[in-house]
Amino acid sequence: MPALHDPLMIVTDLDGSLLDHHTYSWEAAEAWLARLKAADIPIVICSSKTAAEIEPLQRALDIVGAPFIAENGAIVKWQQQTPVAADRPSAKDYAAICKTLRQLREQDGFKFTGFADVTEKEVADWTGLTPRDAALAKTREGSESLIWRDTSEQFTAFQQALAAQQLELVQGGRFWHVMNQGRGKGAALDWLLTHYPPPGSGRWITIGLGDGPNDAPMLEKVDYAVVIKGYSKTGVTLKRQQHVFYSAGFGPEGWSEGLTHYIT
Repeated sequence: MPALHDPLMIVTDLDGSLLDHHTYSWEAAEAWLARLKAADIPIVICSSKTAAEIEPLQRALDIVGAPFIAENGAIVKWQQQTPVAADRPSAKDYAAICKTLRQLREQDGFKFTGFADVTEKEVADWTGLTPRDAALAKTREGSESLIWRDTSEQFTAFQQALAAQQLELVQGGRFWHVMNQGRGKGAALDWLLTHYPPPGSGRWITIGLGDGPNDAPMLEKVDYAVVIKGYSKTGVTLKRQQHVFYSAGFGPEGWSEGLTHYIT
């Protein structure tokens, strides 16, 4: 098991993991956050949230300077760095993704509602965020979040139409996310570990924590995985068998439970 003096990196989802699914509080994780910060262990947020949402959260959590992964892997960023679309300059940006979605809706009649289609108030109503935080959630760079409002048959056709445009759907805790193919949380973590070496020699020892299907690619990549009990109808399914811990608690309670299990 890893210890606090090892070159540890904590890679964590936010909603339903470090943050409570309903209240967005991290109070139950504060003791572990303090231990990790005291040991200079980077806490890498890996979330469907936007960079505009994550940066103030980093300040509130006192982890400014640590790398983060935003929009399910579309954006990798750390202090004084320009956002990098997972090192793939040919990837569609937000405007191009929204344009493609509008074209598919007009051509094939798909029924869905994306963040680009609604106001900040509507996003706040969907999520429970404040209007200010909803505005940050709409500040997108490399993916679109949407609610599917059509049939399962049309959903399959929608996936196929997206694939023809080099786009894919990723399921999150509340929304479906449309993003460039191969830009998920696992690919983004691979890129980060290549470009963000640990102090000294050797390699990072990674512990990943998440509660939703979109966390699975990240949880497959880390050395130690924590699957936090979640509210999604679709659970987290992993191919790996070793070094996987399933929490009994939800949100930050389960988050702390996982770290207590692994870190000596």
